[in-house]
Amino acid sequence: MIEINIGGVPEHFNLAWYLTLKNGEYKNEGINLRWKDYPGGTGEMCKALKNKEIDLAVVLTEGIIKDIIEGNAVKIIQTFVQSPLIWGIHVANDSPYKKIEDLKGTKAAISRYGSGSHLMAYINAQNNHWDLKKDLKFKVINNLEGAIEGLSKGAADYFLWEKFTTKPIVDEGVFRCMGHCPTPWPCFVIAAREDFIKSNKKNIQTILNIINKSTAVFKDIPDIDQTIAKRYGQKIEDVQEWLSLTDWSQNVIDEQTISNTQKQLFDLKIISKIVHYEDLIYKL
Repeated sequence: MIEINIGGVPEHFNLAWYLTLKNGEYKNEGINLRWKDYPGGTGEMCKALKNKEIDLAVVLTEGIIKDIIEGNAVKIIQTFVQSPLIWGIHVANDSPYKKIEDLKGTKAAISRYGSGSHLMAYINAQNNHWDLKKDLKFKVINNLEGAIEGLSKGAADYFLWEKFTTKPIVDEGVFRCMGHCPTPWPCFVIAAREDFIKSNKKNIQTILNIINKSTAVFKDIPDIDQTIAKRYGQKIEDVQEWLSLTDWSQNVIDEQTISNTQKQLFDLKIISKIVHYEDLIYKL
């Protein structure tokens, strides 16, 4: 049995992986798929891929594109979630800031440079016509727990993170959500190290077949809203809203989407150049 390591954020988007692992579906095909949680998000996973700690990762589209262009020998092999990620713009509950415009020039908490929370701060700034050089400042806080501490103690002023993941923290009165910033592209993709792809195409295809079969019917699983609510400590109505807004994919990300995404990242000076589709994507 071959051992394959995969990483992802410990969030509701990845419940299908947990269910297929729990059911032993990969082991039935001779694959010991070992899942590793990365609370620090895409930046942390990019580093793990580079260091060969994991073979595959479920990562944010914008983060992995940036990392590949910067030299990480990785390829996107499939879109995982087709719908946008809805980022909540959060401040501490007792923060003096009342509207998004008040945050201009203040300090954004980010999990790490190159992470989604970092890159989406640029998208938010652009949406609000801020000066990207003058009006953006950052404080690295590693993960969601770090953001709670950082915002509460005033080390940073605001924090972008997935709306539904942070909703229980908002409900508790720790964060206040001031608005939303959806990604202008499909949010999650599956990426793999190039050296791993070369010697494991059949195993990768088997893994994709299993997870795609699961995500294709995910919303139809009996009482899935209750399962998610219980596992992730969320209100049932929030889970139902999230399910209505989320669409998984079983396909490779298309060339036009890659082109549009790169153009926006380049215009924001997040990436230094625009590369060919084939430099980012591997079709099995």
